[in-house]
Amino acid sequence: MITYLLLKWAHIITSVVLVGVGFGSAFYLYFINRSKNVTAIAEVSRLVVRADYWFTTPAVLIQPITGFAMVAMAGYSLTEAWLVASYALFALAGACWLPVVWLQIKMAAMAKVAADSSTDLPQRYWHFAHIWMLLGMIAFPSMLIIYAMMVFKPTV
Repeated sequence: MITYLLLKWAHIITSVVLVGVGFGSAFYLYFINRSKNVTAIAEVSRLVVRADYWFTTPAVLIQPITGFAMVAMAGYSLTEAWLVASYALFALAGACWLPVVWLQIKMAAMAKVAADSSTDLPQRYWHFAHIWMLLGMIAFPSMLIIYAMMVFKPTV
């Protein structure tokens, strides 16, 4: 029983980290972009990339490990409808997150160059920021729906 509870604790903590860091990073980058302050954008985008490496990536890796272990220990079938829907939504969020990470790295590099040279951000930065925002608008609700499935375990 203690193993299950430790897995559950790790699963809950990493899900909070995953969604919390993702939402927090998105919040700060979105609003700092609105400021058009190139120096601030360079610093925030650098920290957003760092947060993904330090917090989001480990959480993304731990989530399925703890989730599958709990499913096995609790005796659920891996093909329960709520689990299959959760897998699909996690994959969808991941399919959005991977390009978001790439975009954030490129955006941070462009912002650093612009800040170091005291120039405006290139149009490509703003194009990337738009795509970044659209991908987040898909990934974030997907994660919220997964939370609901974890809590309610609905039958379809």
